[in-house]
Amino acid sequence: MSKKVYCVAQFQPKPGQLNALFQVLQALEPNTLREDGCIQYTVTRHIESPFAGGESYPIAFHEIWADNASFEAHCQRKEIKHFFESQCIADTGLVDKWNVCIYSDEPEQFDAPQF
Repeated sequence: MSKKVYCVAQFQPKPGQLNALFQVLQALEPNTLREDGCIQYTVTRHIESPFAGGESYPIAFHEIWADNASFEAHCQRKEIKHFFESQCIADTGLVDKWNVCIYSDEPEQFDAPQF
């Protein structure tokens, strides 16, 4: 049974803060990639395409974790907690809005053998 957790974390920067926020988020990558259970952790910027006209915040992390415990441990790291406190919650932060969601690739009622 798949235990992987997929996270999409989107960020809307405050006006004029796109590049500064992108740099702050890029700085989180090296240590996170060293965490046990981190399979992928990549910050990306929205680009225009006539084939992708959906709505999105301009910056998004695409993450894959070995399991939910690994994802939750990541969320409790001092560096990650500090980012949310200083950049998302604090009035002086670079983030206007954010949206963090996790997903599973396992169908509901999946009947894979358990070992």
